Amino acid sequence: MTQAKFYRYILEFKRPSGTSRGVLKTKETFFLLLKDGEKQGVGECGLFRGLSIDDRPDYEEKLQWVCNNIHLGLEELLKNTTEFPSIQFGLEQAFLSLKSDDKFELFPSDFTKKQSPISINGLIWMGDKQYMKEQIQDKIEQGFSCIKMKIGAIDFEEELRLLNYIRDEFTEKDIELRVDANGAFLPEEAFVKLEKLSKFKLHSIEQPIKQGQWQEMAKLCETTPLPIALDEELIGVFSIADKKKLIETINPQYIILKPSLVGGFAGSKEWINLSESKNIGWWITSALESNIGLNAIAQWTYTLHSKMPQGLGTGGLFTNNFESPLVVNKGGLLYDSKLQWDFNLI
Repeated sequence: MTQAKFYRYILEFKRPSGTSRGVLKTKETFFLLLKDGEKQGVGECGLFRGLSIDDRPDYEEKLQWVCNNIHLGLEELLKNTTEFPSIQFGLEQAFLSLKSDDKFELFPSDFTKKQSPISINGLIWMGDKQYMKEQIQDKIEQGFSCIKMKIGAIDFEEELRLLNYIRDEFTEKDIELRVDANGAFLPEEAFVKLEKLSKFKLHSIEQPIKQGQWQEMAKLCETTPLPIALDEELIGVFSIADKKKLIETINPQYIILKPSLVGGFAGSKEWINLSESKNIGWWITSALESNIGLNAIAQWTYTLHSKMPQGLGTGGLFTNNFESPLVVNKGGLLYDSKLQWDFNLI
């Protein structure tokens, strides 16, 4: 008989990381641990305080309910956790893990078997100009051909100068540049800012204005000089009908899927199917999970066969992450099976 328990864990950033929502020093997460005889399973419920729709006072109560009712099985548990997308994702992982001969190999493929890499973007965190410059140089030296820069926290003109500095050194053929505004622009100023940004031949901008302003976002996507990717906009949209309505109303150039925030593999796949039916591009991004969640996202992402760089480079941000076979090398994420997992919470 399957038994379940959950465990709260605080990830510590190596260096406080800046976003337009403020500076992050720690990241809370939860592990769902399953046991059935000798078999064990683990899944990460990557709650993101201040961003997840399931950042609610009854979160741990719901996790306890899941543990008490684990006998209901995955399908029934997913139905009962619709409003808790990070718990849904933890459940999907934990049940796959329990079934697997190797609890860390959820989707066997060339990624886990043959060190076939996933192309990823290098992430540049907000900070003062010097710190951001250092990060940019570091990512380029590491062999990244796609860089994602968070903008919207320091002076906008300063950010333009940083982008200018990159483009002075590297053309769009050398380095693909993405920016993420995390909803920092006001609707009335967004178009002018997008025009200024478009001069740097950017791949895309994520979430230029705050989510929930569908008409303003639709207008921007229709007239934008720069492709727009929806990110936070997808959070809290649960039903297929509402997802369809959002896609058809806003009609963005891209959507970005964070499984912890949009209902795991199943929730992400719904968004992918809808976007592909409208010729809208997509890519997958982690949301500051530990290596447990990142591993699950990466293995699943590989099976989707996307050629675009994905947003999966966050494993090295924490001092107390779990040792794993995940390795970032020359702008790619690899699974080096010669390396061991060190996850001792089970």
